[in-house]
Amino acid sequence: MTFTKKTPQIPPAIDREVLLRRMTNRIRQSLELQEILRATVAEIRAFLGTDRVMVYRFHPDSSGEVIAESIDEDRLPSLLGLNFPADDIPLEAREQFIKARQRSIVDVASQQIGLSPLDCSQTGEPLEKEDIRYRPVDPCHIEYLTAMGVLSSLVVPILYYDVRTHQAQPHLWGLLVSHHSSPKPISELELDAVQQVADQVSIAIGQSNLLSLARQQAQREATINRVATLLHAQPTIQLQTALEETVAVFQGAGGRIYIPTSEFHPEMESLAHDQVYTCGTQPNQTVDLCGGNMIEPSQKQGESPISCARCPTAAPRFIEQYPCWSSAVIGYPEVGKTTTRVRAIADIYQDPHDRILATAFQSTKIRGLLIIPLEYRQRFLGYLTIFRDEIDTETLWAGQFDPDRRQYYPRRSFQAWRELKKGQPRNWTAQEIELAEALGHHFAMAVQQYQLYQQVFHLNADLERQVQNRTAQLQKSLDSARILGHVLDQIRSTLDSKTILQTIVREVQNLLNTDRAVIYQFTKEWQGQVVVEAVKGESLSVLGFHGPEECFAENVAQLYKQGQIRAIDDVCKTNLSPCHVEFLQTIHVRANITVPIRMGEKLWGLLIVHQCNSPRVWQNYELDLLQRLADQAAIAIHQAELYQQTWIAAMQEQAKAQQLEKALDELQQTQAQLIQTEKMSSLGQLVAGVAHEINNPVNFIYGNLIHASQYTQDLLDLLKIYQEYYPDPHPAIQDKADEIELEFLTNDLPKLLASMKVGADRIRQLVLSLRNFSRLDQAERKPVDIHEGIESTLLILQHRLKPKNGHPGIETIKHYGHLPTVECYASQLNQVFMNLLSNAIDALEHRDRFRTPSQMEAEPSQITIQTQFIPKHTDDRPWVRIKIADNGPGMTADVISRIYDPFFTTKEPGKGTGLGLAISYQILVEKHEGVLKCMSEPGNGTEFCIEIPISRSQISN
Repeated sequence: MTFTKKTPQIPPAIDREVLLRRMTNRIRQSLELQEILRATVAEIRAFLGTDRVMVYRFHPDSSGEVIAESIDEDRLPSLLGLNFPADDIPLEAREQFIKARQRSIVDVASQQIGLSPLDCSQTGEPLEKEDIRYRPVDPCHIEYLTAMGVLSSLVVPILYYDVRTHQAQPHLWGLLVSHHSSPKPISELELDAVQQVADQVSIAIGQSNLLSLARQQAQREATINRVATLLHAQPTIQLQTALEETVAVFQGAGGRIYIPTSEFHPEMESLAHDQVYTCGTQPNQTVDLCGGNMIEPSQKQGESPISCARCPTAAPRFIEQYPCWSSAVIGYPEVGKTTTRVRAIADIYQDPHDRILATAFQSTKIRGLLIIPLEYRQRFLGYLTIFRDEIDTETLWAGQFDPDRRQYYPRRSFQAWRELKKGQPRNWTAQEIELAEALGHHFAMAVQQYQLYQQVFHLNADLERQVQNRTAQLQKSLDSARILGHVLDQIRSTLDSKTILQTIVREVQNLLNTDRAVIYQFTKEWQGQVVVEAVKGESLSVLGFHGPEECFAENVAQLYKQGQIRAIDDVCKTNLSPCHVEFLQTIHVRANITVPIRMGEKLWGLLIVHQCNSPRVWQNYELDLLQRLADQAAIAIHQAELYQQTWIAAMQEQAKAQQLEKALDELQQTQAQLIQTEKMSSLGQLVAGVAHEINNPVNFIYGNLIHASQYTQDLLDLLKIYQEYYPDPHPAIQDKADEIELEFLTNDLPKLLASMKVGADRIRQLVLSLRNFSRLDQAERKPVDIHEGIESTLLILQHRLKPKNGHPGIETIKHYGHLPTVECYASQLNQVFMNLLSNAIDALEHRDRFRTPSQMEAEPSQITIQTQFIPKHTDDRPWVRIKIADNGPGMTADVISRIYDPFFTTKEPGKGTGLGLAISYQILVEKHEGVLKCMSEPGNGTEFCIEIPISRSQISN
């Protein structure tokens, strides 16, 4: 097949541009490579009009397979799915496909081959134009094509650029081949079109590979998440389930997790034995670790040792302890990535280091091992091992060939020949090794957590035993201290003596496990009664009992007064008086302890414990505890008495102080309100008086300006007529006209009167604003225009808002809504506007004193006023909302909480009274039933929100 300058007849249904457009659309519409390749061969065969077009893909071993094919009505036999050995395409040809992107066209009839490289084979640079060279074709090539039934062929290489490696060197992915059973010329345009389609296919291959990598990455992440969930997200570590999941992911036959003895605490029983978790098929042949046979471990979870047949007395061992196994992992060659610690053994029978180990797997189909050391923070924790069975491979070749003879002679037949290989190993891929490394990291973390948990558990158990031993020795002392602490807490928390005494007897009864604990208080010389008690179970209550007066000897009372304690182990074996013994037996007492409660030299009462059921030998610590509690009881009683006296006196003084404070507060508030009211009243009267006094002359001037303008215009008109009829005036008149600049005066006089009218209008507006602000004629609630009051206030404050002395001034931004008239006290509401706007101006001026001109220009000072109508408020009445905000320095939360307090101010001394906001709050809340809220943050300005109803409520009416 040769080049021809004559373009053959192209079918009208498809041409070069249509072919390229359709192939481009195919690639854009689908990322499935096989679908794109099927479309490619069909489109090119229709475009070229040849008998067969196919896509040939190279394998890693340089052999290849036809993966896509299009045939015209079975004119040539199908080669789809057939494999071709590497020797079918010479190495030199494959190199030219890569280096020069060389295309070849073979014409069997003329035995000529045309070679058309696109790049220079030496430099790799693109050629300026196609350089077509013709030479005789190799006879073997002619014989090869003839045996295939092909008389003309076209071969275009498909190169693939891996965008992940950022390398310019392409990879020979495959070939785009066209066969025809008869001679057929190929034009340059056709070759160029096929080349462009091959380039598009290369792009599609890159897209498909990226899609495959993305899917593999997503599947890898999902696998890691499933295993990590079993290892970390469950309440307990699921090593067995995680192992089974991992084995299934790698399509393995079995697996193991080996955890050696803990290095931290080998003396702990639960950590003193190696642990093995198994799943699926396990090695079961007996092999001597010393060189003979070894007894295979159990396949169940837990310990599964391998015993040495020659050394029956030796300790049980595991397959992971086998020297070849350990040496294979420590210092093993790197596989896949340079940083991996995973060893992938594709065939254990091919590695001489694993030959002895392989005997343990001879009775199984296990052929490959994936050994994953479990390491966490440079500490070895064990091994995770995956077993993989051998597989049977089947390859469909295009004709039978003898690989040993290396195909010195071309094949005579391409009939499909099936080659079956049994017991073949499966290579571990780089993606599988990367996944194994990631899963091994999660297994290592889980094992580390498990071992740490076991260590902490046993340390806690040992510590608990020590604590129990120490607790047994100190329990009584701790209980005593607890009771004393509790009583002290009661004394600190309350001054109620009865509550404290009740706590003492309850704690004593519980700690000493006695039947009864009481406190006996003397009410007269040596007599008294039981005031509090704690009784166990159904024991007799003696609360309120009086002691027998005749049985209480005075000498015993003197001993108690001196602080002596009396302990009786058995009342029947003591020297008590008969009546005293009889009284104790009456209340079921067999043994007791009596401790005096003294307050100075006074004997206040007794702390007594009773054992009712049997005699009891009292311990020294019990006597000591009761003595301490009696002392604390005395302190509590003394404090309670002092507190009672103090409380009565304090209550009397507090009542007087509250009355004085209330009167003082009322006086201060009244005084402040009177002062402020007087100030505002005086200011209002002054403003109203000034406005009234200015209004009369201004009205006189404003009213006469109209007549003055008319008279002036009449005189000017008369002068104009005079000049028309007497164009030549007397020299004296002409001199005077020149002296006064008559022409300029004639033009400027009307402008002067107009300026005077503007000034008079401005004065009238100021007078009107002053009158609106004072509102002396509207002391009662009347419907007013809120906007009119705001504008009047702004006009009065205009001198503080406008620029002056290099200061850019304060910008006022207004967002007025449509408001109805509001029934209010107009002058008081104007006072609120004046206070809020003045405070905003003060804050902005204070901040601007510390800012540079550039800062003030970048962020000018602003006051924003916004009004809004609220048709329905919380009380179902229509309200209005007025917001006055500035972009000043703002306030802290502490300042906001105090701004409505009378006399509180943040201004410098002499610049504020601290009454403005307090009075404003009173005017809005009390006088207008409204709300005044403040929102501010440091650095974010301040906003005051006023909300008042349009009319007063019926309740207030």
